[in-house]
Amino acid sequence: QVQLVESGGGLVQPGGSLRLSCAASGIMFTINAMGWYRQAPGKERELVATITKGDTTKYADAVKGRFTISRDNAKKMFYLQMNSLKPEDTARYFCNAEGLTYTLAAFNSWGQGTQVTVSS
Repeated sequence: QVQLVESGGGLVQPGGSLRLSCAASGIMFTINAMGWYRQAPGKERELVATITKGDTTKYADAVKGRFTISRDNAKKMFYLQMNSLKPEDTARYFCNAEGLTYTLAAFNSWGQGTQVTVSS
């Protein structure tokens, strides 16, 4: 079983920055891809950014040039650096990881999320 725990959310003024972290634990052989998603009240969960095992990244158009996804394989940590935050970035942010356990069973895990509020 793979567990993900997000941290780093909070209240920030427009134009500010936050760095979200996602700690992965459990029996993992490999993490093939990891992503950050967000869900605002009354809206569906949407993709923010993804990063593959080969460090290929992909971003939603709304965050391109402002957000950066990264990973530290040794620490089993994933990050989302968010700059130039806007009120429309307000949402609960979730990390997701998919890969294989040591028994080569596939996993697709979600964290509980961390709230990001952008407001003056």
